[in-house]
Amino acid sequence: MSSFNNFPRTSKSFLNDHTSKKNPSKAIKIHDVFLSFRGEDTRASFISHLHASLQNSGIKVFIDSLSLKRGTQISKTLLRAIEDSRISVIVFSRNYADSQWCLKELERIMECSRTIGQVVLPVFYDVDPSEVRHQTGEFGNAFQNLLKGIAKMEHKWLLEEKKDESPLSQRLELRWRPALHEAASLAGFVVLNSKNENEVIEDLVKNITRLLDKTDLFVANNPVGIESRVRDMIPLLDIQQSNDVLILGMWGMGGIGKTTVAKAIYNEIGCNFECRSFLANIREVWDQNAGQVNLQEQLLFDICKEKTIKIQNIESGNIIVRDRLCNKRVLLVLDDVNTLDQLNTLCGSREWFGSGSRIIITTRDMHLLRGNRVDQVYKMKEMDGSESIELFSWHAFKKSSPKEDFLGISQNVVEYSGGLPLALEVLGSYLFDRRVTEWECVLEKLKRIPNDQVQKKLKISFDGLNDDIEKEIFLDIACFFIGMDRNDVIHILNGCELYPEIGISVLVERSLVTVDERNRIGMHDLLRDMGREIIREKSPKDPEERSRLWFNQDVIDVLSEQTGTKVVEGLALKLPRDNAKCFSTKAFKKMKRLRLLQLAGVKLEGNFQYLSRNLRWLSWNAFPLTCIPADFYQENLVCIELENSNVKVLWKDSRKMENLKILNLSHSHHLTQSPDFSNMPNLEKLVLKDCRKLSEVSPSIGHLKKILLINLEDCISICSLPRSIYKLKSLKTLILSGCLKIDKLEEDLEQMESLTALIANNTAITRVPFSVVKSKSIGYISLCGYEGFARDVFPSIVLSWMSPTNNLTSPYQTYAPMSSLVSLDLPNSSSHDLSSFSNQLPRLRSLWVNCNSEDQLIVDAEIILDALYATISKELESTATTSQASNMTTCTFIRCCSQVNVSESKHSLKSLLIQMGMNCQVSSILKEKILQNMDINGSGGYLLPGDSYPDWLTFSSEGSFVTFRVPQVKGRNLKTMICIVDTSTPDNITSDGLRNILVKNYTKATIQLYKREALVSFEDEEGQRVVSSMESGNIVEVVVVFENNFTVKNTVVYLVYDEPSVKRFSTENEPIDDFNQNRKKKNRVE
Repeated sequence: MSSFNNFPRTSKSFLNDHTSKKNPSKAIKIHDVFLSFRGEDTRASFISHLHASLQNSGIKVFIDSLSLKRGTQISKTLLRAIEDSRISVIVFSRNYADSQWCLKELERIMECSRTIGQVVLPVFYDVDPSEVRHQTGEFGNAFQNLLKGIAKMEHKWLLEEKKDESPLSQRLELRWRPALHEAASLAGFVVLNSKNENEVIEDLVKNITRLLDKTDLFVANNPVGIESRVRDMIPLLDIQQSNDVLILGMWGMGGIGKTTVAKAIYNEIGCNFECRSFLANIREVWDQNAGQVNLQEQLLFDICKEKTIKIQNIESGNIIVRDRLCNKRVLLVLDDVNTLDQLNTLCGSREWFGSGSRIIITTRDMHLLRGNRVDQVYKMKEMDGSESIELFSWHAFKKSSPKEDFLGISQNVVEYSGGLPLALEVLGSYLFDRRVTEWECVLEKLKRIPNDQVQKKLKISFDGLNDDIEKEIFLDIACFFIGMDRNDVIHILNGCELYPEIGISVLVERSLVTVDERNRIGMHDLLRDMGREIIREKSPKDPEERSRLWFNQDVIDVLSEQTGTKVVEGLALKLPRDNAKCFSTKAFKKMKRLRLLQLAGVKLEGNFQYLSRNLRWLSWNAFPLTCIPADFYQENLVCIELENSNVKVLWKDSRKMENLKILNLSHSHHLTQSPDFSNMPNLEKLVLKDCRKLSEVSPSIGHLKKILLINLEDCISICSLPRSIYKLKSLKTLILSGCLKIDKLEEDLEQMESLTALIANNTAITRVPFSVVKSKSIGYISLCGYEGFARDVFPSIVLSWMSPTNNLTSPYQTYAPMSSLVSLDLPNSSSHDLSSFSNQLPRLRSLWVNCNSEDQLIVDAEIILDALYATISKELESTATTSQASNMTTCTFIRCCSQVNVSESKHSLKSLLIQMGMNCQVSSILKEKILQNMDINGSGGYLLPGDSYPDWLTFSSEGSFVTFRVPQVKGRNLKTMICIVDTSTPDNITSDGLRNILVKNYTKATIQLYKREALVSFEDEEGQRVVSSMESGNIVEVVVVFENNFTVKNTVVYLVYDEPSVKRFSTENEPIDDFNQNRKKKNRVE
């Protein structure tokens, strides 16, 4: 019997090779099948019958005796023929391995299998597969005879030539044995005797026919741009993970070419799968009678080639599809999917398909591709200019470029089409063989009425929206909101109770709307026209009966004739200033449901009470009045945009505007005062850009508790900001660029706890204030020539303050109270960097230095300590020794634990506890025990090894520094470092004397310096930064710096881990006892 249990797999991806144009897999295949066989065994019998059957089936076969031309070198021709074939059939017979040519063919065939994915089908003719695999039996004898013959001839030649080389026979054996083993390991066909020869040939021809699968799909008459998109997509199919079932989604708007590209990929890679199926127009077929079952039956027929399978219902169909496909390597394309039910019915799970299968899904709805439903998503892109003009030309002129006299107007059509292949093909075909005047007429008509074919295709996505609310949002965007900020649109539509957050997300998923990197809403021009045509179709002759009006002439007619009705919900009329028109407010009298009004170059005369009380959005460019009329009902307005207006004062009387979210008065050059903000409790966005006569901002701005953005750019008359503005805790963005008279920002700016962006270039501010550097929220800054992310800019700002070449007075002199509150990180420091501002180092709140090496760390630490002690000496010279009450501040992190007088020497012994890191139960217990111990001893000290705290977590040393190796504690993290310092000082000194703590990590080559004030105000996360940088195995040194009157007796460090019970700790690393002694020689510590 014959056997063909598994589709032969290749070890390397055929698809992957398609990415290279030079790869043989990309070449057109001349032959369908290459036959490799031993002529004396099979030519007159099996091979002749097989060859005849293949030819009768229309399969092109390469067979050496028939295909070779006379005079051709047999080896090169055969090897090229193998590469030029889609399938190789190897007929192993008893004497196959006795032929060098057969084995060379075999070697090249297996190479092609590995490198270009060629399909290999072995046939075992009167020989057992295991004999071929292991070269045993008669087959093995033939192989050995060949090797012996080669060796004998080679030996004679080597003697004659006196060569000393490794035997050729051995080298060939090392190449041929693996090839034989690999080929014989593939599932194939076994011919046991002449009785089943015809059966094997029939099965073999049937499988070859299926593998070749000559039923490729028609792609396009003019496949412009398809090849590049296929090249982009094939790597996403990632055959390097060939045993996985991979699903690829293709997403894009209607008419963009998803189906066309999917067909091209189907044709390109289909021959590499055991079976394949392309289910087209699923959305359309699904809704037909018995459409779901028909699709399942079509899938099973494509894969199994059986017409007898009948499915009773979807549920039973799911089981049949799963059972029939689960062991097959399948290529499946699901075209135009628009519901999850369709996916669940045709592609229920990856387990339905055999390993190595690929499923491609084309859809307009991104939501179907979210989660783990697909492995990759390919976003279809519109055609570029050159592709568009070529595709259009093939349809309009039947050649690749336009006629010379049609060049300009062709470009206009291409621009209108927006790179959409559907529109280019439809319009090109429609305009074929028409005169230029007809082309011009068509273009003019398209401005108002889209092409019907294009309209129907695009409208499918609109009709597929879930509900009327999503459709309303789409129509609003198509008529009014293209190019606007997404957040602004959401505010406006929220005011209309349209739930835009989810609605806009759905529109984006359905490829109907886009949101760019600037958060601007976009829409393809043809989708825009499709939406507007939906509105126009409702009332083609009477524009006043349409829900939205946007076409200028229609709006002018309705307003002039005052024919507006309650149907109108939105109206836009934008005219150039030099062609402004005036209408009566009575034209709006019947538009009771008007909620969106956009005007430009328009004047209204009359009573403004005629305007709708349902108005949510008022956008009026070049608003002609000096204030908003008192009779205009505005309480429901969510957004007021009066750019380039004549407004001097927004309202003469105070108005309660509780719904107002956005106020934009940009370029209102006559505006002299800002409105009273106390009546706008929900305002989130205030834009007063380029209001040149605005000289001050109302202090009531402090009432804007929900404000997110304030833009005062180019308000050249504003001299200062009201102090109340610094109370705005919700404000995220403040823009002051171009405010030429603003010369400072108050220190209160630190209170703006949500401020993330401060943009204030081109102002009178000459130096970045400390409040900016202190801010914990600012993420982006543009001020005084510094621009960028705060983490990148702040170090440069601080360095500029310290630079000796800086003309400005040192900020520390001006802002002395704040000098200790500046932090600085220096990446990749050099000693020159530190030396250049070493005199300022003691003033820093904190300093973090990344050194290049341990030697660099030692040099930098020396510079820092020199600077600290030099400053202490200067202060001692200039200031008499007095009680420094300010240093006696106590907190969780620094405790002056005890004080014992030593009468003989008039000195006092003091112990200081310093904590850095996170508070936890263990640290609290430890601190309590330390304090108790100190009280009992009456002097400074630390826990002894016999106490409950493990001595391997305790490190001590005489003097002002201690060095240790951070131990490894299994399953625990370092939480806190507690430092105990015992000092001696004259009786008349009442301060604790601590100035700085220096933490040196020799392993990581980092230095951390903290001023006492920083330790006092440490928050948990700041302290955590200290300990989180200390990893197990790191060699760390802690140095304490005190005033000159203090002598440090000894220093102790406790490390606290996040274990609820200290007795359960264990370690693998012991501290190194002699490390302190070695470091004393290399470091100067007073």
